[in-house]
Amino acid sequence: MHQTTSTGSSRRMMTAMFLPLFASLLSISIVNVALPAIEESLEASSADLQWVLSGYALAFGMALVPAGRAGDIWGRRRLFLIGVVVFGLASLGAALAMSPLVLNTARVFMGFAAGILTPQVIGMIQQLFSGPARGRAYGMMGTVIGVAVAAGPALGGLIIDTTAADVGWRMTFLINVPVTVAALIGILLWLPKPQDDDAAAEPATTDAGPDAASTGSTGTEPHGLQRLDPLGVVLLSLAVLLLMLPFIQFRSLLGGLFAVAGLLMLGIWALWERRLGRRHESAPMVNLKLFALPSYTLNSMVLGLYFAGMPAIWAVVAVYVQQGQGRGALIAGLVTLPSAVMVMLLSSRVGKAVESKGPRILVAGTITAVAAMLLLSGTAALMATPYGSIWLMAAALGVVGISQALIIPSAQTLSMHDVPEEMAGAAGGVAQTVQRVFTAIGIAVVTGIYFSVTAEQGHQSGIVIATLVIAGLMLSSVAAAIFAAKRAALSAAG
Repeated sequence: MHQTTSTGSSRRMMTAMFLPLFASLLSISIVNVALPAIEESLEASSADLQWVLSGYALAFGMALVPAGRAGDIWGRRRLFLIGVVVFGLASLGAALAMSPLVLNTARVFMGFAAGILTPQVIGMIQQLFSGPARGRAYGMMGTVIGVAVAAGPALGGLIIDTTAADVGWRMTFLINVPVTVAALIGILLWLPKPQDDDAAAEPATTDAGPDAASTGSTGTEPHGLQRLDPLGVVLLSLAVLLLMLPFIQFRSLLGGLFAVAGLLMLGIWALWERRLGRRHESAPMVNLKLFALPSYTLNSMVLGLYFAGMPAIWAVVAVYVQQGQGRGALIAGLVTLPSAVMVMLLSSRVGKAVESKGPRILVAGTITAVAAMLLLSGTAALMATPYGSIWLMAAALGVVGISQALIIPSAQTLSMHDVPEEMAGAAGGVAQTVQRVFTAIGIAVVTGIYFSVTAEQGHQSGIVIATLVIAGLMLSSVAAAIFAAKRAALSAAG
């Protein structure tokens, strides 16, 4: 069910959807510059600080697919409201925390809430928009993602540098509260009412008969909690936890064993989903027929491979500017602003063009990502000469913003093009989970290389080598984008 809406109505709906999405993504990047202040204020250990980051990431990753499926079944607007409320309350709890334990508990709830609301945004875009309007919505979503990630360090640095030590880091969490309040008002006023939202849920069917036979399903449709596939939720959540832990917490032999166990658990989950799918098409949490859609699988892989490398650059640049160059948190944040500006300027335009030029835009974006990393590596190397400047590095990061504006809206739109509306939330959850896992892997690999090289040769060599490693990782996204574009061309010709 696609809603027919005016331009003004569309903008209001996107505002209601994207405000909490912006806050949830901002909470990933803004906290990086707040860690030293948290350490001093709460007398937190290095393990406590690690969990400020990893607790959020783990809860976020584990919630995505079950929440997406729950939204498909019980109404995306309801789940979105729940996620926004929990996120706002948890942010308030983090801002008021008087101990590392309370802070990290609040961060886990923030991550869980972010995991609930994020797939609902994708599902609602599929439900409420179609054609070029959908591309524009995903373009705006790309703008929100890019600005939140790139502007977070600048905003955090500004807050930390202009407030008292014990106040600044609390403000980085507290700013989420008015944002979520404004979002709640927008949701209640502008998004479809629950009865409309329910119309997007899966249609009810009766016992197996001719219709079931035509879809390859047998048996009866599950009811109640069974529709969420509780065992599938547990198996996939454990798989995601075991796959992410080695890269954000246990970088050791034990972590390797966790990763192997995670892959095995993922295999068991896939077998279980396949078995449920044979009983009834709507029984599994994720219908594995989703992965038979080339547009979904290939374009989601392009986006996943992009996230395997590019997010790590923000962590590396933040460390390099502050520790390698001795600059403050505000300067470290300002260096990332050109990227945010380019995303703001380009993402909506890219979204409008995806319908006609999507595959070509995606290929161009991945190639631009490689070029951006090579350019950043060159400007970083110049820092050892009189011609170097961190503002040249900032300009190179602007090219990163161009790549992000080209890739995210186009890959997101193309990946969801053929996904049935009733599977949109689960499909969005799967894609987002892949991105979270790949991001954790990429950050672990790139920062590990950066710190290893820095220990031996200094920050200067560390930043150069790290950017070259990311450029190499980005080549895989170029190959995937070219393959996806050729497959799309063959499908169009056929």
